[in-house]
Amino acid sequence: MSNVIEFDASRPLDIIPLGRVTIDLNPGRDEYYRSTADETYFNKYLGGSPGNIAVGTARLGLKAGFIGKISRDQFGDYIRRYFVREGIDTSHLTHAPKGYNTGLTFTEVLSETESSIMMYRKEVADLQLSVDDIDADYIASAKALLISGTALCQSPSREAALKALELAKRVNTVVIFDIDYRDHIWKNDSEIALYYSIVAKEADIIIGSREEFTLTEKFVLPGNEDDAVSCKYWFGQGAKIVIIKHGKKGSFGYICNGESYEVHAFPVKMLKGFGGGDGYASAFFAGLFKGYPFKKCLSLGSACAAMQVASESCADAAPHWDELIAFESSEIEKYGEQVFDI
Repeated sequence: MSNVIEFDASRPLDIIPLGRVTIDLNPGRDEYYRSTADETYFNKYLGGSPGNIAVGTARLGLKAGFIGKISRDQFGDYIRRYFVREGIDTSHLTHAPKGYNTGLTFTEVLSETESSIMMYRKEVADLQLSVDDIDADYIASAKALLISGTALCQSPSREAALKALELAKRVNTVVIFDIDYRDHIWKNDSEIALYYSIVAKEADIIIGSREEFTLTEKFVLPGNEDDAVSCKYWFGQGAKIVIIKHGKKGSFGYICNGESYEVHAFPVKMLKGFGGGDGYASAFFAGLFKGYPFKKCLSLGSACAAMQVASESCADAAPHWDELIAFESSEIEKYGEQVFDI
């Protein structure tokens, strides 16, 4: 796989996620398996998919940066301090204008298999990222740029993301598109498909759920639900790696050279139904940067996802490298390999 994705080893940063970093308010341990309407207290955590991936990859040994906006208040201070503590470069994590707030996500866990989220996304700080915040030299300092689909849902953030994409292509920074669909603020499916497909057509790595790929393909492959058809199309557009997730059923990993695998979920006692995707992405990317074979990267992703859904939080529960390897090894010893040739 070494010839499929090449990272410029001379660059000081490994990965720069761009987009959403917010606050998660998860139920306290004694509040699990109750409706949010009946809960009385919550625990505060860092949240937002790009933010979680920045933390997840940093804990797994990568040098991460971030491009985003935070609010001018205590929540913004919390996010910056959190990133600094994790060793994430915050030179391009800047303040939104006054009046814009950090996005909040309240999570509800009704059972081991039934979870939901309630997002407050009106006039949020992260969507105030503008083209003036995008620095060509900063993007050129990284091996990879990760663009989150939520950054495309509203101006000025969408223009900032598209500028970052253009600059990354100019300097051969690997582009990762994490589709990261959230229905808040988007006007309709056509708007989603338009902006998602613009980024996906330029991405080297695309990762998302089957639902997210179907939304992205609304104009180019209307109604498609076939992973093989999706891969053929996106590889034709220039993608090198495509990861399509199917929830608890597992995921599928494809390389443009024909290598492909089915990835089963490691058996764990689930505590919640969210956070697994960010853990999967963090560990998969860490494996890629460390030069592991594609199959091993997928196994690490599945293991990290299992660790996340069995924990109370997302960023706070992100494992360090030795913890991830120990968990994956123990799970394989108990249940066998979970990644299979297609």
